Amino acid sequence: MKTELDGNKSLSSATILTQSPQRIMNRLCKHWAHKLPVTLSPDQGEIELPMGICRLHCTDLLTVELSSDTEQMARLQEVVSDHLLRMAGKETLIIEWT
Repeated sequence: MKTELDGNKSLSSATILTQSPQRIMNRLCKHWAHKLPVTLSPDQGEIELPMGICRLHCTDLLTVELSSDTEQMARLQEVVSDHLLRMAGKETLIIEWT
């Protein structure tokens, strides 16, 4: 389920249980930093992707929030999920977008 914003904008989020939320967030942000605008602090990150914005927040969990045009959201979720899984290495992540 997506929350509609401004007619053609959507929000989507996932809360991911992981052994190392900061490591995954850092790896993801650094992976994209060479070609996209990225902001990174110890417990938050933001990546400006061509399809939308990816915001990450770390506590003992990793929370990922996406903002995009409605027609781009499914593709953005797919791209971010794929990269999160790659950054997790051998750890299995369950990513369920809402």
